[in-house]
Amino acid sequence: MDTPKRILIVEDDDDIAELLRMHLSDEGYDAVRVADGTQGMAALGQGGWHALVLDLMLPGVDGLEICRRARAMAYYIPIIVTSARSSEVHRILGLELGADDYLAKPFSMLELVARVRALLRRSDALARNARLDAGVLVLGGLSIDPIAREVRLDEQPVELTPREFDLLHFFARHPGRVFSRLDLLNQVWGYRHDGYEHTVNTHINRLRMKIERNPSEPRLILTVWGRGYKWAEGPAPC
Repeated sequence: MDTPKRILIVEDDDDIAELLRMHLSDEGYDAVRVADGTQGMAALGQGGWHALVLDLMLPGVDGLEICRRARAMAYYIPIIVTSARSSEVHRILGLELGADDYLAKPFSMLELVARVRALLRRSDALARNARLDAGVLVLGGLSIDPIAREVRLDEQPVELTPREFDLLHFFARHPGRVFSRLDLLNQVWGYRHDGYEHTVNTHINRLRMKIERNPSEPRLILTVWGRGYKWAEGPAPC
């Protein structure tokens, strides 16, 4: 029998937290709840989690800091942010920090469970693809190792966030193919976050700063005006 996937719930509202725990447990997940940001940070550091359901407004450490810390960790954990903060700025900030999805309170428990299930399926698929594509991609002076999740440029390590790595690896596996910002949100982020396409722009700009020899004149991740972005066809220029 497979070991249940472990879901960490960081939520200070007792009623919401218990409903979340019950619904996720009914789906066969091992759902564990902590009630404040300090406990959430400690639990996150223990590792072994398959997904994180995270409130933004928490006593102690706030949810955005927990999200930031999760994205600085060596392994990738899908994150769904749930918060009464329904303004655009908080939705955008959560996504910019690496959250995979956002649900504003009040939300449907069934919808949240469905989104957790979808994120876990996507995470499993990415892991399978990484095993299948275990070979290191070498493109000119750039190498991408999908198993170790390491990138090197001219033999020097390039520090990427988990989302930046996923975006780079996706581009590199589809040379010459044009993707719109919504395509990339769907393929790399896992959801069509309509209205947040600028998140893609931000990540691409960061990637260019890290992997392009001249970020102001990119030769790897190319802009196709009016359509989106593509990875340069053929070997990466030296």
